[in-house]
Amino acid sequence: MPPITLRELELLMRQYVWDGDWQSFEHAPDQPFDELGYDSLALLETHSRIKHDYGVLVSEDDLEHVRTPQTLVAFINEHLGS
Repeated sequence: MPPITLRELELLMRQYVWDGDWQSFEHAPDQPFDELGYDSLALLETHSRIKHDYGVLVSEDDLEHVRTPQTLVAFINEHLGS
């Protein structure tokens, strides 16, 4: 499977944001998700989709380390095919 990009992650996550006021991940790759308008429910839904679509499990322990779009993209790409 090809690596996920910031744009693909953003498109996947936008469906879980209820406030239309968000910044592009490409313009704010290191900004925490909560500052970008994504709450804990949006992140849980996203992690479920990542597991389903990419076969990558983001555990509760991993949540401490994947708090920005860039770190989540790197995490997913690192674990693709594992």
